Amino acid sequence: MARLAMNKSSLADQNKQLKVFEEYLPALDLKRKQLIMERNRMRQALNAIQNEEHVLLQTVCNELPMLTTPRMVMTELVTISDVEMQEENLLGLRLPVLHNVSFTIADYPLLATPHWIEPLIHYLKQALTLRLRIRVAEQRQKLIRQAVRVITQRVNLFEKVLIPRTRDNIRRIQIYLADAQRVEVVQAKIAKRKREVVA
Repeated sequence: MARLAMNKSSLADQNKQLKVFEEYLPALDLKRKQLIMERNRMRQALNAIQNEEHVLLQTVCNELPMLTTPRMVMTELVTISDVEMQEENLLGLRLPVLHNVSFTIADYPLLATPHWIEPLIHYLKQALTLRLRIRVAEQRQKLIRQAVRVITQRVNLFEKVLIPRTRDNIRRIQIYLADAQRVEVVQAKIAKRKREVVA
């Protein structure tokens, strides 16, 4: 760290710096609070999607109990062919958004397959979409957690390091300048007395 200059221009610089820090800190703290609110909202959204997935699994178990038989092999009946992602700018963060999911349905003989294949395809599409939504929600949560951590570090830097250090520098410079001014006054009085004695 550079040595602190003990003069009036340095005092003015420190006062300007303190003013900038004190003006910037509330905006930074507000952004931190907004990010924390968004993080909590995203946590609730993720829980809602996970609950939706749980409800879907219960529905499939109730409506299609025949899927539990070991003879039923439905691998690759429905596969994801394309996933369209977009980005959302949230408080300066670029967060992924699931825009669209396209599926490929395997060819199957209509007369040789059970009648419940159509509902199964519908449920598989829903399940795959929910899985993707959960992954995207987890990624969003991860990014916002990192942003909260970084901005909290910045707020702490301003609150606990930069502002107190600048205030301390101002106090030290003011004390030094006040002491220097007293020394000048004392020296002026001594010089005046010497001139009076000589005259």
